[in-house]
Amino acid sequence: MNDPIGDMLTRIRNAQMRGKSTVITPASKLRAWVLDVLADEGFIRGHEATTGPDGHPAIEISLKYYEGTPVIKELRRVSTPGRRVYTGVSEIPSVRQGLGVSIVSTSKGVMSDAAARSANVGGEVLCTVF
Repeated sequence: MNDPIGDMLTRIRNAQMRGKSTVITPASKLRAWVLDVLADEGFIRGHEATTGPDGHPAIEISLKYYEGTPVIKELRRVSTPGRRVYTGVSEIPSVRQGLGVSIVSTSKGVMSDAAARSANVGGEVLCTVF
């Protein structure tokens, strides 16, 4: 697998289109950190470490719905393995005039765009969520 974050985002999108309550993705620290940001911002209910059907470590993600529609309307990968997107603190993108969130990997950890601005750090823009 070349893009583990892109794979996780696609699994979340596909599960929401099918109306699933949970989805399982292979475990990694970076995926868990991205899911922590999504949970803190209220886009998912939460996640927990588990064992996948093949016996390998996995993460079970609990998706969030409001009146039958998914809370996440748009989930887009920005920085890919073939084209990394780095930005300074003053150029961190705002998603839908602040209604959405950009997830940024900084030297102080993976955080939302608002947290990166308040910590005055830039980094790699992983994805945007609305």
